[in-house]
Amino acid sequence: METGSELRLVEERLIEAAAVLRRLPAQRGQGYFSTWPTMFVEFSDLVGQTPEPMRLPPPSAAAISRMEATLGWMPWLEPIDAKIAWLRASGTRWKEICWEVGLARAAAHEHWLYALCVIAWRLNGRGRVKRIGKRRLIASTPRQGA
Repeated sequence: METGSELRLVEERLIEAAAVLRRLPAQRGQGYFSTWPTMFVEFSDLVGQTPEPMRLPPPSAAAISRMEATLGWMPWLEPIDAKIAWLRASGTRWKEICWEVGLARAAAHEHWLYALCVIAWRLNGRGRVKRIGKRRLIASTPRQGA
C-alpha cells in the first residue's frame, strides 16, 4: 500500500471519528427526573411552531469502536499537532484553525501534514519518530493529490 493512500485513510478515519463523536447522544445528568405527567400535544398546539431539525441516527457499535481506536492515536502527537488534526477533522476552516492555534496558514498546514505522517508512521509498526525533522518526514512521504 502506498504511503499517500495511507495518509488519506488516516485523514478519513479522523473525519469519521469526529462525525461519530458528534452523533453520540448528549450526556444527561443523573438523578434528575420529572414527576409531572407527560403532556399530550394536539395538532392545534403545533401550528405555527418550527419543526425540530432532523438528526442522524446514533452511530453503530462498529463505528464507535473505530472512533475509540482512532482517538487512541492522539497521544502519539504533540498537543498542537493533535489540536490542529482534530479541528481539521471536525470540519473547521483553516482560517479559524489559524486563529485558534496562533499560526500562519502554511505553518498550520505543515503541522497537520506532520500529524498525519506520524500517525501513518506509527500504524506501520515503526516506533516513535526520532531524529527526523518535520519537513524531512513530510518530504519523505509521498502524497497523492497534495
